[in-house]
Amino acid sequence: MLTDIALREAYSHFPQGVVLLAAEVDGVRHGLLASTFTVGVSLTPPLVSVAVQRSSRTWPVLREHGRLGVSVLGQKQSGVARQLAGPDREHRFDGIAVDIDAQGALTLQGAPAWMTVRLYDEMRAGDHDLVLLEVLSIDSLPEAEAMVFHRSRFRELVPDDLPL
Repeated sequence: MLTDIALREAYSHFPQGVVLLAAEVDGVRHGLLASTFTVGVSLTPPLVSVAVQRSSRTWPVLREHGRLGVSVLGQKQSGVARQLAGPDREHRFDGIAVDIDAQGALTLQGAPAWMTVRLYDEMRAGDHDLVLLEVLSIDSLPEAEAMVFHRSRFRELVPDDLPL
């Protein structure tokens, strides 16, 4: 029998990157953490995707705003990830260094990679919405390492120095 518990346990074996989708709207910072982010959906136009829970209270605010920042979280940002994912929405960004562009797209300082995006398309996908985002600008820190979400924990990538 296919159960939510069986699905979650099996899915947890697949490591995924962790991103923050965020914007400042009318002076208030809004963001949601996602481990369902996919790059390279399309090169022309440049598209990425994310699956967002339909029950999210943050996604409708971000969707309406239109221009978003996406920050790939780094291996040294597990504390930031926990804070951003926490229940205290009012203090979610306290003490976290960010950059905000003129249109309100918010990115984390020190992230291994970041981009600004806008909504390209969206479709219902069960209890989530599958969202396609068009990349407007992108940059990265080549020496930085991303974190992954694996087996329900934030983890660091470990280099494999063994010869092939």
